[in-house]
Amino acid sequence: MEITTKEKISQDILLKAYNHMMLAKAMADIYEENRTITKYVHSTSRGHEAIQLATAYQLTKDDWVSPYYRDESILMGIGFEPYRLMLQLLAKAGDPFSGGRSYYSHPSSLEEDKPKIIHQSSATGMQAIPTTGVAQGIKYIEEFNLKTFENNPVVVCSFGDNSVTEGEVSEAFQFAALHQLPVIFLVQDNEWGISVTKEEARTSDAYDFTAGFVGLNRMRVDGTDFVASYEAMKEAVDFVRTERKPMLVCAKTVLIGHHTSGVRREFYRDDADLVKHRAKDPGDILRNYLLEEGVTEDVLKQITKKARIEAEEAFQKAVAAEDPKPETVADHVFAPTPVTEESGIREPEGGEKIVMVDAAIHAIQELMWKHPEALLYGQDVGERIGGVFRETVTLGQKFGKKRVFNTPIQEAYIIGSTAGMSAVGLKPIVEVQFADYIYPGINQLITEISKSCYLSQGKFPVSNIIRVPIGAYGGGGPYHSGSVESILANIKGIKIAYPSNAADFKGLLKAAYYDPNPVIMLEHKGLYWSKVPGTEDAKTLEPDEDYILPLGKGNILLEADASETEKGRTMVVVTYGMGVFWAKEAAKKFAGRVEIIDLRTLIPLDENLVFERVKLHGKCIVLTEEQIQNSSAEAFAHRITNNCFKHLDAAVEAVGSLNLPAVPINLVLEKEMLPNADKLSQKIERLLND
Repeated sequence: MEITTKEKISQDILLKAYNHMMLAKAMADIYEENRTITKYVHSTSRGHEAIQLATAYQLTKDDWVSPYYRDESILMGIGFEPYRLMLQLLAKAGDPFSGGRSYYSHPSSLEEDKPKIIHQSSATGMQAIPTTGVAQGIKYIEEFNLKTFENNPVVVCSFGDNSVTEGEVSEAFQFAALHQLPVIFLVQDNEWGISVTKEEARTSDAYDFTAGFVGLNRMRVDGTDFVASYEAMKEAVDFVRTERKPMLVCAKTVLIGHHTSGVRREFYRDDADLVKHRAKDPGDILRNYLLEEGVTEDVLKQITKKARIEAEEAFQKAVAAEDPKPETVADHVFAPTPVTEESGIREPEGGEKIVMVDAAIHAIQELMWKHPEALLYGQDVGERIGGVFRETVTLGQKFGKKRVFNTPIQEAYIIGSTAGMSAVGLKPIVEVQFADYIYPGINQLITEISKSCYLSQGKFPVSNIIRVPIGAYGGGGPYHSGSVESILANIKGIKIAYPSNAADFKGLLKAAYYDPNPVIMLEHKGLYWSKVPGTEDAKTLEPDEDYILPLGKGNILLEADASETEKGRTMVVVTYGMGVFWAKEAAKKFAGRVEIIDLRTLIPLDENLVFERVKLHGKCIVLTEEQIQNSSAEAFAHRITNNCFKHLDAAVEAVGSLNLPAVPINLVLEKEMLPNADKLSQKIERLLND
């Protein structure tokens, strides 16, 4: 796209930009002069100031921007003064973004008078998907008139040139172009990726790379020239604000400072390269332009002097500020949930039994009728087939293609976009088609979603539901049968439900909807339709619409006989999902001697119930479908031992699948790998007879 804006930029804006550039320079110099104090790793915007300020000056309070770790000038340009930025530099309690938890220029903000900023990590390019999710959410809000704005919101996602080589960045480009989202991808190209040169890293710059993304408009600009940058960004922002279409801006910049304070320029750059970059210092370019425009040398010297004084005063004030209090270290892992007690009618009179898959469909349908901010997307969930397990059937027909829709095969985008959607007030319900295919989305789940609430001091908990069909049965084979709960359970900052019957499924899904935190629903494929022999009890009466089952509440499905317990002849099996049905079948051989606890959720875990019952019975098996070695079940067995040691009559055992890399497709081999009622019975008999 050619730049057509040639309006005269006011001297006030030019002098404002020069002042900000001098502040950025003074701050970088002060950090370098005080390296023993500025001990936490940081980057500065030196060499990038022009394009960053030109971008910031276009934005309104209705807009969203995702700066990356070199974008302090964007932050100053939208109104964050040096002192507040330095509080984060020094990891002080007053850090307005993370409360001393994250690095310099890792912002998150909901301040009313500024563009909004979601949390984003340091991982290169990973902000592209959540930020595109913001634009996706804004388009949805506009289409359904859920909110009015003074200005059509524009979303800006900023990153460096080498991040464009990341696959997840391409997923964001693809989705933005496909759905024509109001987002600007600002690529600041300084030709370095730490010590990796552009020649080593890529075949083209971002402008040429994105030529194949049809529908993604493009622009090049000299990002060291403030006047050119201002004209370009005004053109870009005005275009997106008016046309509601995506734009990529490839801004050529220079790297004058270090990559970071820990990876210094002298480690990998020669003098010739540094001289070349310093020759394009944005401050010098703007200074020369201002002199040509009649601004006196004295005025510019005064601006430079005042900027240094302001930066020094801010730095001393930040140094003197308080550190975070140790007792706050565990704050904001989760946002408080309003759902703490079971409510509603679980077994209504005259109700009919339903299978688990229908429980989910009905729950989502009820939620979507009630809440226009709810939407559902993923692979093949649309109206044509309604999910490969028919787990979303009829929903597309009832709610239309803008609320229930198919996505490309982009698990990272499906999961990561929920961070942005949630930030603008929506409730995305998304699906990964099989648990075996969740791995491309793990990066977003760990890097962005799980840390968002904690690192934003509670400003941005990610409120989503991620549905994941899971488990083995019927020869599904190595890529459609996996269990992944241990991997997920090791991620701090997410919640995990794993229902074993229709009533629990409906109640837990409702709780997940009203929970402001990320919730993964693990849904065993073999229980969806109760077609697996012995799983008839997965069908239950359908609870009423108002039924909600809190996460973290286990259930005693089968109690041992009190007289047997008094004799010390009982034990407890702790399990979930398909394990519930193996346990129920195995328990038939030991009348009155086996108690079964269905955990129902893995995070939070109802440890108090388990510890209480294990202390009563003295013996315990933790049963899972997963490969047992290093599993979450094995870890839980260890915690049970630690907490119940004085009450145990035998070691707590963990039972699960064989330690194989995958589930074989052959039914004989599948059966040999997985637990079942007979295998469990042998373990129970041995434990009871010890």
